[in-house]
Amino acid sequence: MSGHSKWATIKHKKAAIDKVRGKTFAKMARQLEVAAREGGGDVSVNASLRTVVAKAKAVQMTNDAIDRAIKRGMGESNGEVYESVTYEAYAPGGVAILIDILTDNRNRTASDVRMIFSKQGGAMAAPGSVGWQFSRKGILLVAKTATEDDLMTVGLEHGLEDISSDDEMWHVTCDPSQVWNLKASLEAAKMTVNSASTTMISSNIVEVTNPSDAKAILRIMHELDDNDDVQDVFANFDISDRLMHEVG
Repeated sequence: MSGHSKWATIKHKKAAIDKVRGKTFAKMARQLEVAAREGGGDVSVNASLRTVVAKAKAVQMTNDAIDRAIKRGMGESNGEVYESVTYEAYAPGGVAILIDILTDNRNRTASDVRMIFSKQGGAMAAPGSVGWQFSRKGILLVAKTATEDDLMTVGLEHGLEDISSDDEMWHVTCDPSQVWNLKASLEAAKMTVNSASTTMISSNIVEVTNPSDAKAILRIMHELDDNDDVQDVFANFDISDRLMHEVG
């Protein structure tokens, strides 16, 4: 299973822990602030903000918390000013990684990210050396109480492009502009959508067979995800279920 869907499954399981710690809400608040500051606080005209609000509601962020973050972005209350940055890097085994950042201190964040990679044998990459191979897609994790035929029947009318699966969930890929419409349609058809998001999928998948490389890659992904400044991490690794179980 490739990095985008494998990591989506891991993050879904990890989200419950992050939510208890408030980490998920803190990251969503930053995204809301930036989207409101850059495009205004009206979701009817700010498509970026509309997408982030949908993501915030999907992780059960309250309307009050969403409104407060939007007001901070509009300058109606005191808040940090965040800068959006994308870093490109390589993990062991030649795995390409994109990291979306929102930070109030670029130097601090760059140092933190560089340290994560250097500890595990990876390295930062020059701008453009990684990003060219990624394109944005929507991905939904759907409980297997639904059948593949059910998904196809509903999904093909709402941008569904591909379906794959693991032991626990269907992985549905769609046009990124349709991810929230597709989620609503699947739920209206009584299917359980465990998560929905947009992600970056690589055209070049790297199969990881070395256990030490696999362990280092997963450590990098977890450490990046635990960094408050890191909003999203995208990678092109393929780690088999057998190897994933072996390295824990």
